[in-house]
Order: sequence, then C-alpha cells, then structure tokens
Amino acid sequence: MISNFAGKTAVLTGAASGFGLECARIAAARGMNLVLVDVQTDALAQAEAELSAVCGRHGTAVMARKVDVSNAAAMEALAAEVVARFGAPHFVFNNAGVGAGGLVWENSVADWEWVLGVNLWGVIHGVRCFTPHMLAAAQTDPAWQGHIVNTASMAGLLTAPNMGIYNASKHAVVALTETLYQDLALVTQQVGASVLCPYFVPTGIAQSQRNRPSDLAAGQPTQSQLINQAMSDKAVSSGKVSATDVAEMVFAAIEANQFYVFSHPHALGNVTQRMQAIVAGQNPPDPFAERPEVGVKLKAALRG
Repeated sequence: MISNFAGKTAVLTGAASGFGLECARIAAARGMNLVLVDVQTDALAQAEAELSAVCGRHGTAVMARKVDVSNAAAMEALAAEVVARFGAPHFVFNNAGVGAGGLVWENSVADWEWVLGVNLWGVIHGVRCFTPHMLAAAQTDPAWQGHIVNTASMAGLLTAPNMGIYNASKHAVVALTETLYQDLALVTQQVGASVLCPYFVPTGIAQSQRNRPSDLAAGQPTQSQLINQAMSDKAVSSGKVSATDVAEMVFAAIEANQFYVFSHPHALGNVTQRMQAIVAGQNPPDPFAERPEVGVKLKAALRG
C-alpha cells in the first residue's frame, strides 16, 4: 500500500506502451520519479520525452533504460543503478510481456524460451532484484511504503485452448505473486503486492513479435499459430476497456492494498467454473460453453 506517491520512485518494465506507459503517465502526474524500462528503442525514447516534460513540472526525474528483462545480469545492473540514483523504489511494476500461441506441442524451444523469458523470468528478476532493497528501506524507516505489481492475465486463471505457452507463463506469474504476497506478510506490513489479470485490452501485446530477439527467432508459423494470432488480434482490438482504465485500476489497488486486479470481472464466471471442476474432481469444463460458435469455428479450422 502507498498512501502518497509524490516524490517517490516507480520502476516500470514494458514502459513504452500499453499498461506500462499508462501507469507511467499516472505516476508522473502524481509527482513520482520514473524508471522506464523497455526493449523498443524508438517507443522508449518517445515515452521518455513525453514524461520528462511532465516530471519537469513536478521537479522529479525520468531515467529510461533499454533492458531485456529476461537477462539476469542486466536486471541486476538496472537495480543497482536505480538504487544508487533514487534509493529503493516504492512502486515496482513488473509488466513486460509477450504473446504467443498455437497447439501446445507445436511450440518450439525458442518459443518457450522467449515467452517464459519475458513473461516469467522478467517478473522473477524484478522481484528478486528490487524486493531486498525495498525491505531494507522499510526496516530503516517505519513510515516507508512500497508495492510490487506483477502483470499476469486472465490466462493465468483459465486454460483457453490453442494458447498453452502463454497460459503456462501467466499461471506461473499468478502463483509467484500470490506467494510473494504471503512471503512479504511474514516479514513486513510496509511492502505490499498485487497481481494484475487483464482480459482483452487493446495494447501492443498482440504485435509483440516485433520485439522478438533474433537468437530466438520464430520458425515458419503453423496453422494453429496463425489461427491464434488472428483470433487474438480480433479479440484485443475489439476490447472496450482501455489501457488507461486498467492503469487507473492498478493505482487504486495500490492505494487500497488490493491484491487481485481484474480488468473484466465478468470473466470470473469462467474462473469459478474451472475451480468448481477442480474441487469436484471433474474434467476441465468446456471453455466455449457461453459461446459455442467460437469452439465450433476453431475446431473446424484446426481439423481442416
């Protein structure tokens, strides 16, 4: 929980677009120092220029760094630089993420390494590199407050077909963050944690292949991967909840010390069905029960 953001420091990964950029805009308006982390150089420079103007009016600073969050040494160096310049950050938003899908057995080793590297290892590195500094600051100052927000997805609570690689990465982030919450509660009341589980929101994640590193290049896409990309593009682009809306939810959750942050609470009905099946020892429920025409179309496409 953070009750006052002015003069404090926020570290945001995936900060050049989507949720990261929108949260950075709110943080800047609330008078925070910003550490913007991304791998897309042009978008990062544009975000830095925009937010430097806002922070300048508040007397705060912006530090922008091109960092691959999957790289342990790079994240360790980032944390050291942040602490040397600003001290322990008060808000850490482990938000960088990429998307990939297709039938789970068709994903290559490179696909798995890329998606898990960004979506899971990026969160792991953010937690392990910054949390000790936050705890040290809290131990030194009884009034110090900090909060960590990790971006998962509704895919971290559901198991939609044809996107297993993404589901696996996001389920891991939910479990990691729930455990982080419990671990923090053992040692302090001054540092909180939240997990962000957005559904279909128009961000740049549907085009995340643009930032895929060359050493983990994708092979020729399979039919199932092409179908997943088309369905994801359509679902994300038609989303009615904006990234700005979600960013406001994130800050409200930090202030209220709220753990779960859902962009689309109505989707929890599907989560309830899944959990009930688990408790009852039943087979996984039909993911297309509410929209059977989608399942029929997907089966027809995959079966040729």
